[in-house]
Amino acid sequence: MTTTTRKSAVLKAGSPAAGIARLIDHTLLKPDATQEEIRTLCEEALRYGFASVCVNPWNVPQAAELLRGSGVGVTTVVGFPLGATFPQVKLFEAEEAIKAGAAEIDMVINIGALKSGQIEAAEADIRGVADACHRRGAICKVILETALLTSEEKARGALAAKSAGADFVKTSTGFGPAGATPEDVRLIRATVGPEMGIKAAGGVRTLGDLRKMVEAGATRIGSSAGVKIVEEALGSPPSGAAGPPAPGVNY
Repeated sequence: MTTTTRKSAVLKAGSPAAGIARLIDHTLLKPDATQEEIRTLCEEALRYGFASVCVNPWNVPQAAELLRGSGVGVTTVVGFPLGATFPQVKLFEAEEAIKAGAAEIDMVINIGALKSGQIEAAEADIRGVADACHRRGAICKVILETALLTSEEKARGALAAKSAGADFVKTSTGFGPAGATPEDVRLIRATVGPEMGIKAAGGVRTLGDLRKMVEAGATRIGSSAGVKIVEEALGSPPSGAAGPPAPGVNY
């Protein structure tokens, strides 16, 4: 597999637009993503200087090869999008993804366990992946799928992620009934305190959306509209801007 042609970055280092780009995990998680689409995603990430690309595990080796040495990371998802598989499966999936080149793991919490009040089980599920990530120098983010939770469950899930040693709490998969809201980000920030990362994902498609999430306490943004957002920050119309998301998909 050959590396992609490196295009010159369009953003001046230290500029406000560059700072916005470094908040974004440039995302392509649709099940029918092709190798050419992953290549384009990586080329855009290199060109704009995004924090990472976020892809399905199958696409990690390609993305890691294309982005090697660039400073743009590779994020992948585990237990995605339902979170309802065995803890040992999540652990294996995370370990294999890191071996393949992933630097960040976005795992889905066991939503059913959380809603059933089985907090110890939900926390143990997270801890296995978080420990595996940290043994290998990777970051662990925990997806709550906030649209399925009450405010109390969101707080309990965020605390479970913190207690289990995760690095970030993430709002949503993008495949649930709704995505991130500033209210949920504020609730999570109030729950976990100032040190932990928060990733707002699902439905963040404009610069205004991003700013609302950051003002609420988000430190990372997951979006498939990263190019559009950064071009908006630059004050120019995006070329080939992303259209509306596919039905049922809010990333």
